[in-house]
Amino acid sequence: MTLDRHRVAVLVRDGALPMELGIVHRIFGQARSALGEPLYEVLTCTLVPGPVRTDADFTITVEHGPELLESADTVVVPASKPDDEARPLTPAVAAALDRIRPGARIASVCTGSFTLAAAGLLDGRRATTHWRSVDRFRALFPQVLLDPDVLYTSDGGILTSAGVASGIDLCLHMVRADFGAAVANEVARGTVVPPHRDGGQAQYVRRPVPEPAVSSTGRARAWALENLHRPVSLRELAACESTSTRTFTRRFRDEMGTSPGRWLARQRIERACVLLEETDLPVDGVAERAGFGTAGSLRLHLQAELGVSPTAYRRTFQSR
Repeated sequence: MTLDRHRVAVLVRDGALPMELGIVHRIFGQARSALGEPLYEVLTCTLVPGPVRTDADFTITVEHGPELLESADTVVVPASKPDDEARPLTPAVAAALDRIRPGARIASVCTGSFTLAAAGLLDGRRATTHWRSVDRFRALFPQVLLDPDVLYTSDGGILTSAGVASGIDLCLHMVRADFGAAVANEVARGTVVPPHRDGGQAQYVRRPVPEPAVSSTGRARAWALENLHRPVSLRELAACESTSTRTFTRRFRDEMGTSPGRWLARQRIERACVLLEETDLPVDGVAERAGFGTAGSLRLHLQAELGVSPTAYRRTFQSR
C-alpha cells in the first residue's frame, strides 16, 4: 500500500540561498517508512514559474507557481537576499502567502523570518532569526517575541530557524514531530549530522570555533552514551578527560553550547524515545534503560520536553 505522503512546498524568491533550498529537500527527501517508502513529497515553487536568481553565480528553474501553496501540508520560506528585509512585503509575496491553506504548518529558514513577520504570521509568537539581523528585526517587529539565542522555535504551527545550517535542526525537528525519533535519527545518520543539537546560536556569536587542543569533550560524551542506563556524575565525566569538574564544565559549555547536565538529559530523552518506538519494553523498563530510574521520572521529563506521556508517545509513533 502506498503511503499518503506529507506535501512540503518550498517558496523561493530571487536571491535565494541554494544551500537552504538543498537542506529542505535533503532532510525531508531522505525520510522513509519502515518499508522504504518516501514519507514526504517535496516541491519547489516561486512567485512566477521560470528562472529564479540565487545569491550564487547561477539561476535555478522552478516549474511551480504559488498555487502549489494551496495544497501544501507544510510551507517552508527560505531566506532571500536582499528581499527579506525590504519593507513592506511586495504584493506578489503577500498574495502568495495568502494562498496557504488554514492549518498548514509554516516554517522559515534564517532571515526568511522577516517575511513571516511582515505578513503578521509571527505577531505574539516566539521566533528567532540570524544573530546578525536581531537588532533590525526587533526594531521592525516589536510585537514578535524574538529569542536570539536558540537554533529554532516552534509556536502554534509556525516555526523559525536561526542561521542557514540551523535549517537542518529545524527540518529534523519537524520530521521528529511527524514520524518520531527513529525516522529523524535515521535521516540525521544519512546526512552525517547530529539528530539534535543542544544550545543555541549564541555560542557561534561569541566563539565560532573552539580550540580543539583545550575544548574536546568527545571521550566523556562517548562514555556517557555507553552508560546512560546508570547515574552519571560530573566527576566521572571530568575524569574521562583527566581534568577538574570546573574546567570540564567550562570546556563542555564552550564546545556544546549547553551544560553537561542538560546535554545528558537530552540524550536520555532521545534514548527513551527510540526504546518506546522500537521495543515493547514496559515504561518502567524504558525508564531504567534510559537512565531515568522510574516511570514517574521518565513521565515528568518527557512531558516537559515533548508535551506528551510515554504511553501517548508510543501510541503515536510505534504504530507508524
